[in-house]
Amino acid sequence: MKRTFIGSLLFSFLLTACVGPSPADTAQREAAQARLTKAEAMFQERCKTAGEFIYRTADNVEGVFLLKLRPKNNFDDQYRMDDPYGRDLEEDGYIQAFLWKRDAKGLFNTIAAGGYGYADAIDPKDGKRYRYTGGMKVVGKQDPTAHNIKLAMERNPNYDLNIYSFRLDKVPAPDPAPRYGVTYDDISTREERDYWIAGSSLKVIDLKTNEVMAERIGYMMDRGQGNKSGGRSPWLFAADHACPRFGPEEVGVPRFFHQLLQTRNFVEKTLHITEEK
Repeated sequence: MKRTFIGSLLFSFLLTACVGPSPADTAQREAAQARLTKAEAMFQERCKTAGEFIYRTADNVEGVFLLKLRPKNNFDDQYRMDDPYGRDLEEDGYIQAFLWKRDAKGLFNTIAAGGYGYADAIDPKDGKRYRYTGGMKVVGKQDPTAHNIKLAMERNPNYDLNIYSFRLDKVPAPDPAPRYGVTYDDISTREERDYWIAGSSLKVIDLKTNEVMAERIGYMMDRGQGNKSGGRSPWLFAADHACPRFGPEEVGVPRFFHQLLQTRNFVEKTLHITEEK
């Protein structure tokens, strides 16, 4: 009887292996492939219009007017038209990015001022324009009783117990407003979002003449078509499939990492910062 039972199991296994995937599974797989093929074709067509277009530059720019601030980042909302391609530092971090200094290698020093001298922005709470500057501020104190801190104080009697961090200063903005503005728009259509394609326009505008000095048009597509299994974030993975591409080829560095600070990087190609004297 035991032998008969094992034989039946083996027969069932072999029968299943011979039968293969069900017609429903095959149809589902084919539909997914057809969807991806259509999405890819649509994405490649959009990429024909993508790129960085700089028409005019300006030198010795002291400050900028951020016509839109970046909201909380969107990682997986398919139809929220909040420019996932343009994902950057959010909220106050977006403002700070325009004030940070670059080091000799061109990397950002997030604890030092030295970028644009100021950034103006409209506060959505009261609709008024404010001017932001920034610098290092004392935000706390280290514990003098902690073992490592005690050792540091023994080695250096002048050891600084202060904890510092880059902070914004916000005051009502004086007139006139900065001449040069920075703004962005989501240019996706409903059909594009159906296929997890996001389109973006980033502009630098001469507010005195209403001239668009530079514009970057970009698109990205999630090849997983919204798959969220295992905590997957579709718009983060879409950064791997973008035009223009994000950042250089770096082993072990995800593409979405290079989305951060992308606005400042592009704007600085057009609005050259006042040189230090």
